[in-house]
Amino acid sequence: MAERMSFFFDREADILYVSIGKRCSAISKESGDDVLVRINPRTQKVVGFTILNLTTRFKRMKHPESLPIAGELVFS
Repeated sequence: MAERMSFFFDREADILYVSIGKRCSAISKESGDDVLVRINPRTQKVVGFTILNLTTRFKRMKHPESLPIAGELVFS
């Protein structure tokens, strides 16, 4: 069964938080410009990611941008 994803956008801080699966402890690693990937230190699986300066990032884009994250979207 696919893991559930949850999203939270902090408008004041301009940060998007995405969590995958149940909450667990994680370490953050910088993945690119203003992108942090959260990894479970025990399993080494990605459990979420954070995008800093989200609206600023998309306002300055001149072409589509991709993030180095693979995932699956499941509708229930």
